[in-house]
Amino acid sequence: MAGGEGVVMSEAMKVEPWLRGTLNHVDSVRRQVLHALELSNEDAERWCGDLSDEEVNARPYGVASVAFHLRHIARSLDRLLTYAEGNQLTDEQMAALRGELDPGARAEECLEEFRMGIGSAARRVAELLPGDFEEGRGVGRKGLPSTVGGLLVHCAEHTQRHSGQMVTTAKVVAGMR
Repeated sequence: MAGGEGVVMSEAMKVEPWLRGTLNHVDSVRRQVLHALELSNEDAERWCGDLSDEEVNARPYGVASVAFHLRHIARSLDRLLTYAEGNQLTDEQMAALRGELDPGARAEECLEEFRMGIGSAARRVAELLPGDFEEGRGVGRKGLPSTVGGLLVHCAEHTQRHSGQMVTTAKVVAGMR
């Protein structure tokens, strides 16, 4: 099962989540965020699920490791949703941010943190209300201006950006076997 080659995809998985006709009970903004999280989770399982500890930490050509992307996706979703919920980051969240690049990660621990982060983010996204999307939110110590809806959209786009980088790095690493 090198780099997703041995993963059997169901018929539903051959179509990206946003085209599956699911989550119709959720408004379109949250639905698309949830679909982006679902796609990221599927990509991580398919392309990273069989990487060794060494492979998940590899930095071919100096790019960020798969471990970084798995941790960063989970932890950045937590941070972005904290802001969307109207809160500031905790000391624990700041410490986790500083540890995203730490080498020596264990593949299964990174994948489990990723899975838990995606699950938690999905629950938190579902709890946000469409009527609140235009509410202003401050981001970071400087309180840079955004909205609940803007943070939700950024959750989706940021997750997909790093998922693409994660998949590409995983494919390169698997190809070097």
